[in-house]
Amino acid sequence: MSDFNFGGTDEESAEIKKLNAEVLEDPDNFENWEKLVRAAETLEGGLNRNSSPQAIATTRDSYDRFLAKFPLLFGYWKKYADLEFSIAGTEAAEMVRLDLRAAQDPADNHQVFERGVASITTSVDLWTDYCSFKVETSHDPDVIRELFERGASSVGLDFLAHPFWDKYIEFEDRLELQDRIFAILSRVVKIPMHQYARYFEKFRQIAHTRPLAELLPSDKLEQFRGEVYHENDAFQSGPKGELEIEREVRTKIDNFHLETFTRTQAETTKRWTYESEVKRPYFHVTELDYAQLANWRKYLDFEEAEGDYGRTVFLYERCLVTCAFYDEFWFRYARWMSAKDGKQEEVRNIYQRASTLYAPISRPGVRLQYAYFEEMSDRVDVARDIHQAILDRMPGHVETVVSWANLERRQSGLEAAIEIYKAQIDTPIVDLFAKAAFVTEWAVLLWKIQGSVDEARQVFQKNQQWYLQSRHFWAKYLEFELAQPTSAATEADHYKRIKQIFDDIIQKSSMNLSTKKDLTDYYLVYLQERCTKEAMKEFLQIDRELNGPVSVQSASIKGDVGKGLENGHGPGEVDEATLRKGEAHYSTYFQDHAELPATAQGLAAFL
Repeated sequence: MSDFNFGGTDEESAEIKKLNAEVLEDPDNFENWEKLVRAAETLEGGLNRNSSPQAIATTRDSYDRFLAKFPLLFGYWKKYADLEFSIAGTEAAEMVRLDLRAAQDPADNHQVFERGVASITTSVDLWTDYCSFKVETSHDPDVIRELFERGASSVGLDFLAHPFWDKYIEFEDRLELQDRIFAILSRVVKIPMHQYARYFEKFRQIAHTRPLAELLPSDKLEQFRGEVYHENDAFQSGPKGELEIEREVRTKIDNFHLETFTRTQAETTKRWTYESEVKRPYFHVTELDYAQLANWRKYLDFEEAEGDYGRTVFLYERCLVTCAFYDEFWFRYARWMSAKDGKQEEVRNIYQRASTLYAPISRPGVRLQYAYFEEMSDRVDVARDIHQAILDRMPGHVETVVSWANLERRQSGLEAAIEIYKAQIDTPIVDLFAKAAFVTEWAVLLWKIQGSVDEARQVFQKNQQWYLQSRHFWAKYLEFELAQPTSAATEADHYKRIKQIFDDIIQKSSMNLSTKKDLTDYYLVYLQERCTKEAMKEFLQIDRELNGPVSVQSASIKGDVGKGLENGHGPGEVDEATLRKGEAHYSTYFQDHAELPATAQGLAAFL
């Protein structure tokens, strides 16, 4: 591969090789991807029909990988389609070859525009470009019209859909099909959108020239005819000619259309409150500020309250282009959809899209929720596979392992859950701090599920020597013993066990002083609330040694001893990175990644 030529000069090929290496090293770096695509598309002075096969293949490969990573970048789909047109003409602009072999077999080609609109179904720009391209390159009106109708179902409800609708009307106008133009306008005038008034004026003008049968459904038209005849009879104005009756019917129809206009105007005004605050309606890797996130939340609240399923789905889809990297909106969409009857597949699709394309693997909350959904749907093997897929990328991830163990407990019993923890503890690539968490979870299962306090205590006692740096381990161990019920007869033994844990925390553990103080607070509360009249002497001694000036602190606190400790370190000898790992707090995703309040900052939502 070292001698492989990517096209162009040796210098250009070497640059592509370097940029490919940078992308592989840091696949989440958007700037590196942009540099690669720019370098590829300028090979040999810019691609055209005479470019070398190597340069064409390199550019297509760069675009394919880039858009697989960032499929919501509508501008790059357009550029890719334009590039294909410059290389090989009309058909190639709709198709992208995955490699040179595919280029020789048109049946294996994938359409650039088709892939684009499949990735960003709500992109008005991309659908407009696609339809414009089809208008200019196809000679079959039915094929073109079918594409426009697909676009209408995808983006027709957008508040800024007027470029698309203008293009559709322009196409029918070229064919001089006024009936079709009027049919399009009949749909558009009912949609709350930015330029609703312009469409209504055109609709009203054409309505004056169209047959009555086209203006209204037959039942409504008959109703207006009946009203005209009734009014004429009531006023005894004598018989009227058909033209005069038609004129009066048209007046009623016009008033009816004006009512439609008034409703559309009111609906548009209500939405303008939110639409005017949408500053970035497209996807980008940079974060959104809190005002934008708050506006999307309020807009969704509004549309949900309006109760129109189609409009609400469309707004969610729009929102999730702009906010694709924000878990809270994927959670919200899935929860909203799951409240609708018969929408199980739609919910599954939401979770799949979030899990496979948008939600970063470093934040597996959406994936775990997806696993619970599949477990609920009696697809337990799929739920297991989801957990395994997360751990393939993040070995030893505590939240995922705990989730998996609990899945096995629910499905197969306590021993199956414990086996998950044992397997993780025995895995070399899992770090000690994660293993400490798994040991505590193992002990808690024995305590709370099996009801075996002695077995749980043994797990803590046998493993404490390995996890002297883990705050989580010691906090859970202390919490476990503090939670045990006692009586007058057993309180002394209970005190000895808790006292021993406290002494080990202070004298043997390698945690920093602030962590030791934090854990000591639990012990001090225990001395206050549950111990005898002698307890305050110990309480004040500990308080002095931990919280007093250095001159009165004990030697173990100051770090003057410890060379002979079991782990071979004094408290001050552990590096900062290890100390930070030892401070890790583990919680569940629905605590850490719950929907943020309207005032939350954008960065907090992004991380």
